[in-house]
Amino acid sequence: MNSRLDYYSASPKAMKAMIAMEALTSHLSIEPPLLHLIKIRASQLNGCAFCTDMHSVDARRLGETDRRLYSIVVWRDSDFFNPRERAALAWAEAVTLLAESHVPDDVYAQAREQFSEAEMVDLTMPSRPSTVGIAWP
Repeated sequence: MNSRLDYYSASPKAMKAMIAMEALTSHLSIEPPLLHLIKIRASQLNGCAFCTDMHSVDARRLGETDRRLYSIVVWRDSDFFNPRERAALAWAEAVTLLAESHVPDDVYAQAREQFSEAEMVDLTMPSRPSTVGIAWP
């Protein structure tokens, strides 16, 4: 598939801001392996093959297994994810799909059982659409 736009040359300032945001999420309170799971799931939901691949490669570099990576798309039906990861994936889905509904109370409660208030904010950052052209929820 050919790119329709060269985002880097068309708007270097916008891309610089996107790269800075991506760099920021790497230094949040959420552990890097979990951040990559969140980024992969958000990228899958946004239909971004480039980002899904990029974050999968990054996750593998941190030791993530192929079995878990293949199972992210069906995480609810998989035994490969612990309660903290399940809460994060549910939160990531709810925040990424916010335009379609809202964050259900049970998803919020599950996330709050696993994450502090600061971690909840940090958990939300990588769930934002990372594909240029998709608005923040």
